Amino acid sequence: TMHKYLVYGAYGWLTFGGTMHFIIDVVSQKLRGVRPPRPETTLYYGLNSSYALGQVLLGALGLWLFNRSPELIRETPMLTVSFIAGISWLAIGLLFIEYREPKIVVGVYLALLLAAAVTGRMS
Repeated sequence: TMHKYLVYGAYGWLTFGGTMHFIIDVVSQKLRGVRPPRPETTLYYGLNSSYALGQVLLGALGLWLFNRSPELIRETPMLTVSFIAGISWLAIGLLFIEYREPKIVVGVYLALLLAAAVTGRMS
């Protein structure tokens, strides 16, 4: 059904986007030595690591929970936590991350989650 694909799409996209963000903005830059060691570098890596790994964690948890209990995503607490997390990532991205790709990832996640919530309530 469409609801199932939208849920897998939302949480799968969040997991993928968080993984790519971590690989590109943390691992790649660290391996290439792009940023010299100083306090700003520590803050940059800390912000991007927690941002990306939080997305991976919620995405993987959402996929696992949906696999174990497909009706759980229709419950208000699960949707509330997922939307609050997405809106929080969007706010952090707008305030502290200068490039647009992480904001696009979260925007797509929120759109897919909204579509999943609507189709879940209808079925």
